[in-house]
Amino acid sequence: MTNVTDQDRVLIFDTTLRDGEQSPGATMTHAEKLEIAELLDDMGVDIIEAGFPIASEGDFKAVSEIAERSKNSRICGLARANFADIDRCWEAVKHAGKNRIHTFIGTSPLHRAIPNLSMDEMADKIHETVSHARNLCENVQWSPMDATRTEWDYLCRVIEIAIKAGATTINIPDTVGYTAPVESADLIKRLIETVPGGDEVVFATHCHNDLGMATANSLAAVAGGARQIECTINGLGERAGNTALEEVVMALRTRNDIMPWNTGIDTTKIMHISRRVATVSGFNVQFNKAIVGKNAFAHESGIHQDGMLKNRENFEIMRPEDIGLSGTSLPLGKHSGRAALRDKLETLGYELGDNQLRDIFVRFKDLADRKKEVFDDDLIALMTLDEEDDRLQLVSMKVTCGTGGQAESTVELEVEGKDVIATAHGDGPVDATFKAIRAIYPNKAHLQLYQVHAVTEGTDAQATVSVRLEEDGMIATGQSANTDTVVSSAKAYIHALNRLIVRREKTGPGADTREISYKDLT
Repeated sequence: MTNVTDQDRVLIFDTTLRDGEQSPGATMTHAEKLEIAELLDDMGVDIIEAGFPIASEGDFKAVSEIAERSKNSRICGLARANFADIDRCWEAVKHAGKNRIHTFIGTSPLHRAIPNLSMDEMADKIHETVSHARNLCENVQWSPMDATRTEWDYLCRVIEIAIKAGATTINIPDTVGYTAPVESADLIKRLIETVPGGDEVVFATHCHNDLGMATANSLAAVAGGARQIECTINGLGERAGNTALEEVVMALRTRNDIMPWNTGIDTTKIMHISRRVATVSGFNVQFNKAIVGKNAFAHESGIHQDGMLKNRENFEIMRPEDIGLSGTSLPLGKHSGRAALRDKLETLGYELGDNQLRDIFVRFKDLADRKKEVFDDDLIALMTLDEEDDRLQLVSMKVTCGTGGQAESTVELEVEGKDVIATAHGDGPVDATFKAIRAIYPNKAHLQLYQVHAVTEGTDAQATVSVRLEEDGMIATGQSANTDTVVSSAKAYIHALNRLIVRREKTGPGADTREISYKDLT
């Protein structure tokens, strides 16, 4: 649309790397954070909240490097309401072409009790900390955490203080997913009309999905006058998650007739980044998830299929191509060459160098020898599960199952250059395999999640396995795909173990092991 005004434009603030990463088990590696940030930057996200710089040295380095690498997006860091947090945040984001400090404090009666501050003491703290942030950075966002459960008069008071202290964006968080659409729209509208200076700043909305209304609440807030939506890829986030970026963006695009606002998002890049976030976080997308779920554009009913053949608009309000899906899923086979593979991968959104193509072609041929047809989803699994140079590597395994449920598994691992074999028994082949791996590499890791889903249909389908391990407070997720479910399970378990090994080394003597707890949010 041409001649888009500020009133037409809704800024997209992505917090996948900060709020999304706070999902238990969703911790990303440094390289993964950089990759996701680059994808967000490339798809047109206006503001990337890259992390919580004071939380750890790793978070600080990730935010700093994302800031230095950013090309288009404004890079934002989160800071609590104290000078140390704000200074650390500024150090991390200051080298970005466009930067932002986002500082917050809990303002509801429940949250004021955490730091044990009176209303007046908290008001003074807000003035001091927002002023300090504005002295460092021209672009400052302030959030009254749990705003939707804060008394109206006090909420107006502290927002006015933040605006006078220099905040340029006022974010209204529905921290616990408590509000409803009619309230969300009314709250934003009344704040803009009531608070002095409210019409001179950008109001933002940050919604959680505890009652399943995050997307509806965010869109209602825009109708009320908000011009920034805080969201995450796939709705990733604490508890039930955050507003899903793909949902609000495609809702505004699809129903622009009743929601006449626009974003700068290149929607054709949605599926690719959705798949990458699912892979690196270990949180698979549910099949019936809006926009990016596997079944979002699938039609099984005979009536639906007949209608689709006659006119796609009978049952589809969006085109698959609009979010980066190829219109068809034509399979490749063992006779397909590198040119066909490259062309198919480019159609799926992957651009490969010659070395990358050579590596993936070897794995493609290996899979094609075991499968009659290799479909799009099979290729995506191959692309997102790159081999790593790990301490533990699977060499071979043999599993024997009895009719009573007992199984025996013999596993051979390469452990730092040496081959080690162990045999174990368990309640089924996967349990026996995991026990054999633990016999080779003893560890105290607890299995928090074991999840299997078939990538495609049929008895020769690849099984993608996700494993989440916890050891001494550290959480690591591993994934693998193979036509043999037990082999895929073993590789996913080993992948998670390798990640724990790396993190254990990084938190050893001399490493920064600081952690930010909920009680510290003052």
